[in-house]
Amino acid sequence: MNREEILKALGIVTPNTEAELELASMLIFEEMGWEIVYAEHEMEGDLEVLGRTSHSEVVLDRYLFPALENLNSALPNEALQMAKDELVRDRTTMDIAKANQQVYKLLKDGIKVTYRDGDGIQQTERVKLINWHEPEKNQFTLVSQMWINSDMYRKRPDLLGFVNGIPLLFMELKNPTKNIKHAYDENLRDYKDTIAHLLWYNGLVLLSNGRDAKAGSVTAEWEHFADWKKINDEGEVGIIDLDTIIRGTCNKERLIDIIENFTVFMDAPGGIIKIVSKNHQYLGVNNAIQAVSKAQESEGRLGVFWHTQGSGKSASMIFFSQKVLRKIPGNWTFIIITHNYHSMTLVVS
Repeated sequence: MNREEILKALGIVTPNTEAELELASMLIFEEMGWEIVYAEHEMEGDLEVLGRTSHSEVVLDRYLFPALENLNSALPNEALQMAKDELVRDRTTMDIAKANQQVYKLLKDGIKVTYRDGDGIQQTERVKLINWHEPEKNQFTLVSQMWINSDMYRKRPDLLGFVNGIPLLFMELKNPTKNIKHAYDENLRDYKDTIAHLLWYNGLVLLSNGRDAKAGSVTAEWEHFADWKKINDEGEVGIIDLDTIIRGTCNKERLIDIIENFTVFMDAPGGIIKIVSKNHQYLGVNNAIQAVSKAQESEGRLGVFWHTQGSGKSASMIFFSQKVLRKIPGNWTFIIITHNYHSMTLVVS
């Protein structure tokens, strides 16, 4: 049975409750190839559901270690364990933004470890955590209603998305009769205070009441959460906003792309902020990337990427530059010229 048939068999035509929205969401993820786990009744120390020995664990060894072995087949278990220890080490003395930035660097660049090989010779290598080049080869797991304990609190987010056992996606749903902002005010803000260690790893936050859906970063204030109106550059949209935002951001290739290339940390008054691409930036930058790959055919002309005032011109240019550097071979030089109304990037290879 497909998703629509399952919902119809359950008497759900249009999801009208938070539980129905959650089920509809899980079916979309399953359709996109994610493993689905329902964890509400996972008992403390029960290894069957997620392989956790404690509800305080937010990185899932069951998925992490096989991924580390696949990505780093030449390295001994000792090196992999050292990398895991660095990934999950206590960062409670940091604020969430700093901890998230530190973990992001580990995810993107790998974790440097030093160990002795079989001959007793000291070796230094970087342990890869995510396959950025072949997204489909990562393990994608969506977990519903997973209990998370901290020193003082016990919370249960609606949906968490794990890539290789690392909780990169946070998704909170609200009843369609409620304003979507309640998901931010009542849940995300609370979890940042009560189970902050979950969000050290976060790459993307999705909030929805079904009718409306918004995407943002773990540090974003409410006004910086944005709609995601198109799934792809052909203008494909889902049945409802929730459907569109899941398909537009959580398709395996897109989620890996957003986290790798469409994320940037910046210093701002009050501390570090994390910026995650908006829909128009993601589609526009990827169009520009395609133009770069065809630069010889177009005699070096990439075209014009038009923004309205306040739509994130400078961030788009950073996204563009960092993706070119990571994905397209070449000796690249970027000259970014900005002022209040315009932002221009000159690309020299």
